[in-house]
Amino acid sequence: MTVTLRTPAAGTTPALLLRPWTERDAEALIEAAGDAELRRWTSLAVDDAEGAAHWLGNQRAGWESGRRLSFAVLAQEALAAHVVVKWAEGERGRASVGYWTAAPARGRGVAPAALTALTDWVFETFADEGLERLELRHQMGNQGSCRVAEKAGYHFDRMLDPWPPHYSQPGHVHRRLRPAA
Repeated sequence: MTVTLRTPAAGTTPALLLRPWTERDAEALIEAAGDAELRRWTSLAVDDAEGAAHWLGNQRAGWESGRRLSFAVLAQEALAAHVVVKWAEGERGRASVGYWTAAPARGRGVAPAALTALTDWVFETFADEGLERLELRHQMGNQGSCRVAEKAGYHFDRMLDPWPPHYSQPGHVHRRLRPAA
């Protein structure tokens, strides 16, 4: 499945292109992953070409299995963010979404716009497979992710206990339900 999504420019948010990750993204990925703030809130640990090749291989394998569909988010041809939808083994009624934003793109509305585009596409594409609910998880101290969730239409659902190594502190679960037909 080859998927490309586009969002128009709006206010301070640039037009975005969402497409599957490719090997040509390695250098930009390494640069984005070097940001201390991004590493504080994510498990992204890509330090060099070997790490980038491994991470990009995992993204490709996710598409091949259909269990993890990840997109590089580009603004003016530069890497701005990453968004992903993931299904647990055997689960099709519920999935989780995640994202991160490269440092130069933060505060420009990129994450909410990309997450909204992903969410709309996922609900439309997988409605016939019974997808009813998407969840977004973040650590409690990450107020930026809370704002992104709300701007993208994800409502607070419940508290999340720590779940090391992914979440070392309590967190929030936000949810968005499939719109009625």
